[in-house]
Amino acid sequence: MYQQEEEWFSTWFNSPYYHILYRNQDVQEAHAFIDKLIAHLNTKLTYQLLEMGCGNGQHAVYLNQKGYTVTGLDFSEKNIARAKPLENEQLHFYQHDMRDIFRTAYYDLILNLFTRFGYFGSETENVVALRSTVSAIKPGGKLVIDFMNTNYAIQHLSSSEEKVIDGILFRISEKVEKGFIVKTISVTDQGQEHTFYEKVRALTYDQFMEYFRMTSLRLVNVFGSYDLEPYNPDTSERLIFVLKK
Repeated sequence: MYQQEEEWFSTWFNSPYYHILYRNQDVQEAHAFIDKLIAHLNTKLTYQLLEMGCGNGQHAVYLNQKGYTVTGLDFSEKNIARAKPLENEQLHFYQHDMRDIFRTAYYDLILNLFTRFGYFGSETENVVALRSTVSAIKPGGKLVIDFMNTNYAIQHLSSSEEKVIDGILFRISEKVEKGFIVKTISVTDQGQEHTFYEKVRALTYDQFMEYFRMTSLRLVNVFGSYDLEPYNPDTSERLIFVLKK
């Protein structure tokens, strides 16, 4: 097991402010993406699906409602506590660190969506996390990694943004620092100040390809948007890999 005390996600993802800030994300866009993805992959209802980094479970629930057997894993205990009441015979949630192995050769399809990768301090840990994920895939099974297109993201960083939600002031700024895209979230709530961070390694297409070579994954497709448009390194907003074990 890894020690989490000083890792940014151990505090931010378990904070109530995380859920307040992101609760209005475009769920319809996310579900439309998932629909396109599972259709493209010809995902069968007999498949075992795993969502790695499932948050509070809304996308895993959506897949389950479409008839799939789904497991959702997330590092945040509070996320999993929110998701647990949604469980049924074909939908289960577990608190889990993706650097640790969870089942072996069990899943037909693993989804890592909406930039839930590259959080760790060292590249070695990212490779460890990827290897642990791959170990859970059946031979011939697939993995989808949906990441930001780093080139595009850096060109569109927000130097300063303010939002007021439920009377809480969020001040948000972004910068590139030591190979990471760092978002600083300053919160003012009833006169109290809190500061949180999101740090995602600024991984490029070539770096991902090196990771895949180290984990015996074969690239099947790469897309640049949630509409599954071709990837363009300069203009695409997303970097979506479809990989086969």
